[in-house]
Amino acid sequence: MTEAKSGDRVRLHYKGTLDDGSVFDSSEGREPLEFTVGSGQIIPGLDEAIPGMKVGDEKTVRIDPENAYGAHNPAARQAVPRANISDDVPLEVGLQLQAQTETGQMMTVVVAELSEDEVVLDANHPLAGKTLTFAIQLTGIN
Repeated sequence: MTEAKSGDRVRLHYKGTLDDGSVFDSSEGREPLEFTVGSGQIIPGLDEAIPGMKVGDEKTVRIDPENAYGAHNPAARQAVPRANISDDVPLEVGLQLQAQTETGQMMTVVVAELSEDEVVLDANHPLAGKTLTFAIQLTGIN
């Protein structure tokens, strides 16, 4: 049976959980995730787990933040005056907003804190700083 290697197009089912057991993503009820091994299309720690697997193989991999979404970066949090945010935005902690950088690039930020005068926006990926566990099953190799 053929083993997956770098450059192969593969399909896999997965369930991603955090250390507390909560599921942050899953392919359950959807088509398998399809990507090219070694192409950088998925997080490095998961990409590195695929070579050597055969169709039907299952495994569980634990991925440190450095090989997932990186460490949480305190510098990616910024307080902005509440007056700079439109009154028609229903501000609440956890709300995702689109912000424009000084270079005009769009990015997603999350409202991390609210006060009467300021809104703290966090540009870290929601899974930054977290160790991820994936239960995977390889369903196809092209």
